[in-house]
Amino acid sequence: MQQRLLDRVTKVVLPKNEFLITEGRVCRHLYFIEQGSVRGFYNLEGKEITHWFGFENDFVTSFHSFITQEPAVENIQLMEGCVLWSISKEALEELLNEYHEAERLIRIAYEKYYIRLEERFVNAQFRTASELYENLLQRSPHIIERVPLGYIASYLGISQETLSRVRSRL
Repeated sequence: MQQRLLDRVTKVVLPKNEFLITEGRVCRHLYFIEQGSVRGFYNLEGKEITHWFGFENDFVTSFHSFITQEPAVENIQLMEGCVLWSISKEALEELLNEYHEAERLIRIAYEKYYIRLEERFVNAQFRTASELYENLLQRSPHIIERVPLGYIASYLGISQETLSRVRSRL
């Protein structure tokens, strides 16, 4: 199976600020990040709303677009230069049909995505700005080190000024 997988994936090396997918286009690939970081964001009334980050060993794609083959409503942009491994939806489906044990890998990727969504919902509904930032510090300190503060504020659903006040109090 390992050789069949290697035959189906493509190594992709892209510079900072490139896009893996832009809204309105169908996402036809699932990516594995070997090195670097990306962010997923929406455009809302002229503002970019960051809703997730991806780092080494994460699978990333516009999941809704990838699964349904409908146009994406989100953008995925590289925050750092990246080394990624790409597999097309068709190649992935062939692999899953041929090797059922590979389904476990995809299930794990989907589970991580679902957990990320649920955490975002809970955080947005029930936490103060200070709690959001403290939670981020505890659970994902690498984000603070690698992600610009503007993206972090957007991710937390607060203004950059509020984030600065919270950071100064800690």
